[in-house]
Amino acid sequence: MSLHDEGHTVAGWTGTAIATAGCGLLGWGVCAVSVPALVAGLAVCAVSVLVTWSLHLAGWGKPPGPRPRSQWPLGVRDTTARDGHPTCVSCRLAARTRHPAPLTEAPQPTTAKTPA
Repeated sequence: MSLHDEGHTVAGWTGTAIATAGCGLLGWGVCAVSVPALVAGLAVCAVSVLVTWSLHLAGWGKPPGPRPRSQWPLGVRDTTARDGHPTCVSCRLAARTRHPAPLTEAPQPTTAKTPA
């Protein structure tokens, strides 16, 4: 298993399975020259993106980068997903980003002296 453990989550596997079905339907639509099958295949692929995103936000995905070995098994839920992951595009799109701590001291305004 790799250090990053990319995609080994419920969200990753579910999204991949749905996208595979959508691509299969697209392929069949190309071979059969069927516009409805092409449209349905594209719709299934779009649904796979939405399902994966929803599962990630529900905690069944993972943040970018390495995670502790205790969280490597497939059925482990990410408890930090509710607050958002700092470098995660999915969390940013859902407005779940962690904001940096506010400044403790407000900057002092500068006053320019005019020559008399």
